[in-house]
Amino acid sequence: MSTVSELPSPLTLLPRAQAGDEHAMNHLLTGITPYVARICRSITHDDGADATQEALLAIYRGLRSLREPSAFYGWVRSVTVREAVRTAKRHGEEHSCWELESRQEANFLDAVHITDVLERLSQAHRQVLTLRAYGLNEEEMAEVLALPVGTVRSRLFRARRRFLEAWQPSAA
Repeated sequence: MSTVSELPSPLTLLPRAQAGDEHAMNHLLTGITPYVARICRSITHDDGADATQEALLAIYRGLRSLREPSAFYGWVRSVTVREAVRTAKRHGEEHSCWELESRQEANFLDAVHITDVLERLSQAHRQVLTLRAYGLNEEEMAEVLALPVGTVRSRLFRARRRFLEAWQPSAA
């Protein structure tokens, strides 16, 4: 039995998985599961497992349509974010949350404060801030959230303002 660390790189498995090799597909999905799960948890919080499952299924179904192997991780991120947002909407998630990825330079108390401030924001504001943190631009967020770009820009502006007001109450 192989462990995740013994699996070949997803990029080396990709051509075989796209060609229909089920063994390669299983290893590929196993290899990207932690990455997908981390994104899903940060967007959906309690429904992270459901979102991860939905995202992996969407990746499985759409993998053959991926034309540029070098874009694999960007494509996986895009599919995962879309499925996580869909899962949050479907479950009526009222407490989606942002998890800071562990970084050596991050202060633990800052992570606690950021999470606390984010939980005080509306779901719509948390979603746009989380998607921005994952590097999506306004057009990509609009596509994922199925909203007009103007609405996304407005939410992002208001979300930033509300976050700053909650983070530094005296600055408001």
